[in-house]
Amino acid sequence: MRHTVVERELQLRLIVSAGQAVPVPARLGYRTADPYAVHIDFHVDSACPVHWAFARDLLVEGVFRPCGHGDVRVWPSRTHGRSVVLIALNSPGGEALLEAPAAQVAAWLERTLRVVPPGSEGDRLGIDDGLAGLLAQ
Repeated sequence: MRHTVVERELQLRLIVSAGQAVPVPARLGYRTADPYAVHIDFHVDSACPVHWAFARDLLVEGVFRPCGHGDVRVWPSRTHGRSVVLIALNSPGGEALLEAPAAQVAAWLERTLRVVPPGSEGDRLGIDDGLAGLLAQ
């Protein structure tokens, strides 16, 4: 099975305090070989990029309404008259609140949903083919 990658470079903003944000270059990634997850690489041009992966469904839902618990939470918001998606990440190493342009995230998600429609992710994993191969032995 041929695997597809859907990527998008964009500028996120790391919220450091009320009214203060730092630009963070990032890359959104989706791979049909890992159909349930989205991947975000931060500081893509640095010597120490940071990688996060979480459920695509979480990001899809978070564009429209608050969702997530624990390590990853996503919700829509508005800042300076524009729609944004806020992504809160928590790990033992720290926490971050990131702001992403909603239109760019939604357009990228739409591309991933055309490649692998919701509910068809399991078909991409080849579990049925692998199971059939095991049973044939």
